[in-house]
Amino acid sequence: MLMVSTRVALIYRGASERLIHKTLINKIMMARRIHSRRLDGVEKNIWVEFTQLAADYKVVNLGQGFPDFLPPKFIQDAFCKAVSGGCPMHQYTRAFGHPSLVAILAKFFSRIVGHEIHPMEDVLVTVGAYQALFCTFQALVDEGDEVIIIEPSFDCYQPMVKMAGGKAVFVPLRPSGGSSKALSSGDWVLSAEELASKFSPKTKAVVINTPNNPTGKVYKAEELQMIADLCVEHDVVCISDEVYEWLTYDGREHVKIASLPGMWERTITIGSAGKTFSATGWKVGWAIGSKDIMKHLKTVHQNSVYHCATAAQEAVAEGFQVEYDRFGSPESYFKELPKRLQIKRDKLALCLESVGLQPIKPEGGYFMIADISAVKFDFNDTSSQDEPHDFRFVKWLIKEKGLATIPVSAFYSLEHSKDFENYVRFCFTKEDSTLDAAEEILKKWGKEK
Repeated sequence: MLMVSTRVALIYRGASERLIHKTLINKIMMARRIHSRRLDGVEKNIWVEFTQLAADYKVVNLGQGFPDFLPPKFIQDAFCKAVSGGCPMHQYTRAFGHPSLVAILAKFFSRIVGHEIHPMEDVLVTVGAYQALFCTFQALVDEGDEVIIIEPSFDCYQPMVKMAGGKAVFVPLRPSGGSSKALSSGDWVLSAEELASKFSPKTKAVVINTPNNPTGKVYKAEELQMIADLCVEHDVVCISDEVYEWLTYDGREHVKIASLPGMWERTITIGSAGKTFSATGWKVGWAIGSKDIMKHLKTVHQNSVYHCATAAQEAVAEGFQVEYDRFGSPESYFKELPKRLQIKRDKLALCLESVGLQPIKPEGGYFMIADISAVKFDFNDTSSQDEPHDFRFVKWLIKEKGLATIPVSAFYSLEHSKDFENYVRFCFTKEDSTLDAAEEILKKWGKEK
């Protein structure tokens, strides 16, 4: 009996030791890094934070950049026609772009760029402009490469450069004569000397965004020529984000940098059907450039999403065909939409001025930034006391006044963000009822001051 008990005890002790050993091994395994290093430092996203905050407080939302009105009827009809168009519209299409869409994009932009664009070689259709940017950075940027980003810039550029192994180098637009004298986005200028100083043997690309988000700056031809000259001199690629290309105001003209001498061969132009036709949820975008560059973007695309929604591409193709046929005429949506949005822009500007904010009138795009430096507010939330001034103001505006905006310093690198903490961004691409609700909030706030 004793021998049996001893054997049981030994078996139990052996099992316990094996369990302890296994537990230690599991702890060691769990201590090992799970995520890749390319994700370090890119986890935080302002859109997640402020979109959730706006939803929690059920506010009037002038923060997120999308229209809350319908796309034009002809593009809606095109989508309905596409989804009822039989089996092919519900199945895979060509991986790099639906044939009808790449054909009309090539035809449409050839006459604008002044270069014959080959639909099958020079065009890549992507899941929104966002994926076009991702493919571009992943395809062109290597470990140790530097990418010059002109800021303020959309906040995905730097994380995408980092994830590709590159290093972002920043050059800011600055208000000429100081912020108090900058009344238009055209007053935000790029220093040619400062930009030139950032080019080095490691420079692989320069990123521009025109019309710019968030300022609304539309780059002048001479500014683009200065950038183009540096790209040619240093044999550098230009990544030109032009998703707001049809939204320019006060007679401003959008110029494509790819149309300048020597730039077709070294430019990737990013476009968006969502911004073009006020249908951001469709997520149809594109990249256009020389086949020698585009073939590398296609390699990334085919090994990531591979394919974009067929019916949405068919609808966008039909929309562009409609606009091609009436290009430049008063009936063109590309003419009609900016006229409508300019009225909304001016209405919001007057309202902001009435409560002591200084709007910087945009020359293009969806957004208007405003200088908040003259506004006093009492925000007693100690949890945000270490955050930038514009972050605190936006949270106060959401929680205390019921109006959502976005802090502009989020569009700058840490190197320059401190200089731009006195601005917030408003989206005016909204229904009149939404803008009216925002106006009521601002008027009420103005009476309280």
